[in-house]
Amino acid sequence: MVRRFWPIVMLVLLQPASAWAVDPTRRITQYAHTAWRMQDGAFNSTPAAIVQTPDGYIWIGTEDGIVQFDGVRFVRWTPGNGQRLPTSEVFRLRTTRDGSVWISAVGSLSRWKEHTLTTFATGTRSGPDGLAEDSEGTLWLGLNGAPSENGPLCRVLTTGLQCVGAADGIPSFNAMSVVADRNGAIWVGGDTLLVRWARGAPTVFRLPGLAGNAGMGGIMALATSPEGTVWVGVGKAGLGLQRVIDGRLQAFDTPAIRGSSLVVTTLHVDREGSIWIGTYDRGVYRIYGERVDHFDRTNGLSGDNVTDLTEDREGNVWVVTADGIDRFADTPMSSVSVAEGLCSTEASSVLASRDGSIWTGGDGALTRVRENSVTCFRSGHELPGSQVTSLFEDHAGRLWVGLDRGLWVYDRGRFQPITRRDARPIGLVTGIAEDAEQRIWIAATGPPRMLMRVEGLSVREEVHEPPMPRRIAGDPTGGLWVGTVNGDLAHVRDGQAVVHLFEHPEGAVLTQLLPDADGSVIGATSYGLIGWRQGKALTLGEKNGLPCEQVVAITFDRRGDLWLYMNCALGVLKHADLQAWKQNPGISVTIRIFDALDGVRPKAAAFVAAARSADGRLWFANTGGLQVINPERLVRNTTPPPVHIEQVVADRIAYEAQRTVRLPPLTRDLQIDYVGLSFVAPQKVRFRFRLDGRDEAWQEPGSRRQAFYSDLRPGTYRFRVIASNNDGIWNEQGASLEIVIAPAWYQTRAFVVMTIIVSAMILWVAYRLRMRQLARALNARFDERLIERTRMARDLHDTLLQTLQGTKMVADTALDRPDDAPALVRALKQVSTWIGQASEEGRSAVNALRTSTTEGNDLAEAFRRAIEDGRRQSAIGASIAVTGSPREMHPVVRDEVYRIGYEAIRNAYTHSHANHLEITLGYGRDLTLRVADDGIGMDPPTAEHGRDGHFGLPGMRERASRIGATLSMTSTPGAGTAVVVTVPGRAIFRRTSSIRFVGKLRSVFSGTEETE
Repeated sequence: MVRRFWPIVMLVLLQPASAWAVDPTRRITQYAHTAWRMQDGAFNSTPAAIVQTPDGYIWIGTEDGIVQFDGVRFVRWTPGNGQRLPTSEVFRLRTTRDGSVWISAVGSLSRWKEHTLTTFATGTRSGPDGLAEDSEGTLWLGLNGAPSENGPLCRVLTTGLQCVGAADGIPSFNAMSVVADRNGAIWVGGDTLLVRWARGAPTVFRLPGLAGNAGMGGIMALATSPEGTVWVGVGKAGLGLQRVIDGRLQAFDTPAIRGSSLVVTTLHVDREGSIWIGTYDRGVYRIYGERVDHFDRTNGLSGDNVTDLTEDREGNVWVVTADGIDRFADTPMSSVSVAEGLCSTEASSVLASRDGSIWTGGDGALTRVRENSVTCFRSGHELPGSQVTSLFEDHAGRLWVGLDRGLWVYDRGRFQPITRRDARPIGLVTGIAEDAEQRIWIAATGPPRMLMRVEGLSVREEVHEPPMPRRIAGDPTGGLWVGTVNGDLAHVRDGQAVVHLFEHPEGAVLTQLLPDADGSVIGATSYGLIGWRQGKALTLGEKNGLPCEQVVAITFDRRGDLWLYMNCALGVLKHADLQAWKQNPGISVTIRIFDALDGVRPKAAAFVAAARSADGRLWFANTGGLQVINPERLVRNTTPPPVHIEQVVADRIAYEAQRTVRLPPLTRDLQIDYVGLSFVAPQKVRFRFRLDGRDEAWQEPGSRRQAFYSDLRPGTYRFRVIASNNDGIWNEQGASLEIVIAPAWYQTRAFVVMTIIVSAMILWVAYRLRMRQLARALNARFDERLIERTRMARDLHDTLLQTLQGTKMVADTALDRPDDAPALVRALKQVSTWIGQASEEGRSAVNALRTSTTEGNDLAEAFRRAIEDGRRQSAIGASIAVTGSPREMHPVVRDEVYRIGYEAIRNAYTHSHANHLEITLGYGRDLTLRVADDGIGMDPPTAEHGRDGHFGLPGMRERASRIGATLSMTSTPGAGTAVVVTVPGRAIFRRTSSIRFVGKLRSVFSGTEETE
């Protein structure tokens, strides 16, 4: 047995977690470490300085200016408004309590405050190499290569620099570092001296190794610890790390480190009092008390030449090297591996014993950590085997260890083997448990796989039911819980086995059983949790709220909460939710998740991989070592992240994010970039944003750092964004800005008002025009009716009324001579004849009104019916001739042609006294109708204008005019009369043009359009 004292490992494993940001009891390798290297393109120039500015950004000073970092992106910083730094090479960056950021460059010192850059000339060829703020808020700087009239130490006033030097008792030297102690004194270190300046009185400290070494390897860094110690970092081997104790400089040397051998470049004291030391070629060291830790390129540091150190407001430690920058952040869960003191590269099982020891087994070694020591039991030496499998502590405090294919008991410093009666090997021990009667049981591979009861140092009983046991656990109410190879659960008591079958996928694996005091049991499997309580099977998988279903290990904390070590994360199920699930296995539960960003590195272990130590911490074994978390001291990041809106991009044009951003008209695509400055785990920063005037509720973009809009109308909007850190602490105030989108000329209010006025005027004019149109159409309809009434009046006057008038005259004559019987008879005969004629004339007028050719397309047939009507008045012979092929005609025009022809035929039968009437209907390009008789004819004036009081001929001419036809009448007294009507084919025949023409004509007749 080999026992070694490792105080660092003791602190790592046994100390509780700190309530501050970076736990000093952890080793640097246990922090979450991220490196951004120049070779990866993080920056284009060598970094030299770092600081967190009051607005929350991280600034990195480089040889080519300042780079601003928000946790995700590196962006070159520029002052804006035409301001610029005197030079791009930045040496130092510091902040002061008034919100200023001080920038040290070649020959100048600049202050950035409230968006204003102020520069102070130092009169040196190099920059101020030290900046410190005293208790009164005054900034002090050290000058390297100060002019002879100035001293090496200066205070910054509003009017410039006020320096102290030889006249004030300070020898001449090149200052390289400055710090203010808690008593208000200013310490300045240089190439040859260390000076304390307090109340105008200097105290000079000389380092023998620096005398005569002007300009080479001087005091590069100074820092003060909370207890008042001044730490001195010297850039020269042999002097290295010093500290001022009781007014004297003393080298810091410990068994873990010889501080004088270091070449120190920078120092920083964190809020826990740890001293961080940056070196020229060995990376970074950290001292906490008398304990020293180291981290360099071999551990993943971006480089071994460290130039600056700082700590942000969340407690993250930042390291600047010549090759990049590094961030160290604390996490809820930390890892313990060979680098932190384990004796094997893997951990196949873990056990927390009652005496406070942590046991872990692996390949070739068994590790025990207890109090101030770590003990390694190695294969071939203290350990009687090579592969540790299961671990268990019985009621007597003895350690049971599965080794290779056997079982051993470690008691009183000795390993004793457990044997079988037939001397066969026990096999691979996959589980060890103790029942309520304090009997030891093991699950072993045999062969065959079986349960074995151990008594003393030998196997007393072998149980083959249930078959194929894999994991076992004692039931506090009696008996033994057994998990089988195929994923089922069984209970064994008094030699009787009851198997509980579960529905599980093929190849399911049960990794651990965890009994509870209420007699229930919970099993970790590859398909979630299973359990058994009061005769009821329990299952919990992704559908119930697990983030993934493969559960590696489980354990209770001291509050009764169940912790699940899964292949994707570490989760915790609160005690109340656990009990609710036991009552109702189908419910969904809430699991708090810790993932890789919280330090979780879940990997499966071969055997029982979870334990709770006496101090309440939880331990989980995996193939990479151990992981530990303290549920009772989870450090919560209570710093809400500062939120900034960085820029507005409208249609690919970037606008500075001021209080009000004015955008041009017709802006279509809008992008708003924002940040939440939390550096513990930037990937876990969550955002909510809202655009007042557009969004009705907060939008949830997750970790996305842009908002997009593409449908904004002209107007004024207010964009608001808030953010939460890695622990869900929200900055409810957030950031906001006003966005004004100008309207285009046609989107202005004046244009809208003018549009309304013009539209109203147009509608009023249209209404007036429509009213006039309707009035004209109504008048046209009235005119049409008047024309038709006039025609009817003419017809009645020329026929029926004249006949009736003649009849009345005959009757009146007869009544004047009542005694002349023969004359009375003749008069009555004449009256009878004229009354019949009047009837025929009335019937003809009615037929002329009723008869229409709209029921057919045959004008010839219509004219034959007109001839038959005329024969009732006269026995004139008539004939009809049709030339050309009949064509489809528009009914309105066709009807007008018919009425003209009907009037000509009726006039011939009534007035011509002809012997023969000839009607010719010709279909050609145009339609031609000719009605000719051989009667008595008419004189030219009558043929031209008709007889006074008669309206037949004028009516025919009016109808012809309405349909665009021409009508000619030729008549000679004694030689008959000929009426010829010619209708243009485009007006009567069914063609496109005629349709338009006749459509217009129809509208005229229907009264919907003004007549021409």
